[in-house]
Amino acid sequence: MELTTYSDAAGFLARAQDWLEAHEPANNLMLGLTLRLRQFPERIRVTPYYATVEDERGLVLAAVMTPPYRVILYGERLDAATALESILRNLEAGQWPLPGVLGPRDIARAAAELWSSRTGRPHRPGRSERIYELRRVNPLTPAPGHLRPATMDDLSPAAEWTYAFQQDAGDLADRDGAQEMASQKITDRQLYLWDDVGPVSMCAASRPTAHGIAVSLVYTPPELRRRGYARSAVAALSQNLLDEGWQLCTLFADLANPTSNHIYQEIGYTPVCDYDEYTFEP
Repeated sequence: MELTTYSDAAGFLARAQDWLEAHEPANNLMLGLTLRLRQFPERIRVTPYYATVEDERGLVLAAVMTPPYRVILYGERLDAATALESILRNLEAGQWPLPGVLGPRDIARAAAELWSSRTGRPHRPGRSERIYELRRVNPLTPAPGHLRPATMDDLSPAAEWTYAFQQDAGDLADRDGAQEMASQKITDRQLYLWDDVGPVSMCAASRPTAHGIAVSLVYTPPELRRRGYARSAVAALSQNLLDEGWQLCTLFADLANPTSNHIYQEIGYTPVCDYDEYTFEP
């Protein structure tokens, strides 16, 4: 097997984009992230890691990491152990800080076990998430209020909710970073609020790919939950995105939260595959 690393997203996508797009909903994270890195290289602060492994039958595995986040892995073949070993050996040789892995369930577990075996560093499971896709929004009775784009006047609650979302998700969270993310989302016109005499829930469009776009940053403050705000916001945003011409919407849902999974399926989202994450102990 041959491992190739790339200095930028453009080089990685030149080799892997068609392969990843064959299963576009399952790869919405890796595709959306690398397409954004190619479009906005000026926003890169720490050099990302890009790699592919292939053999005579074609691509076996792809890996992307934007430090300090986990490496994202994708592969379809059951014989990917050698490819995983190549990626992990390359990361280790390059002294890349590797906090963990994220990928399809079998790939992620195999990578975590291999890393622990190679380094002696224990791994522990993190979130198990389900990727959903939507091509048609089911008719629903909306909650009171309406969806609107967030503006800079909304930056304070949007930044606070972004920070709370990151905390709830177990992501790396800091208030300055959350404010920067919210500000960038507002500038890019990707952040939306459900407004019921004031903002009550938040969601965002994110990571456009060839045919689809992700819905993310779905958050309602605890005191405003169980009123249908998040369901209405996601449904309205999803419909808007389809009306704009996107063929499909995707999203990640934490399998430990049956309520959100049920809500998304009510809207019309259907399961695609499951992704697991593992964290490596220092």
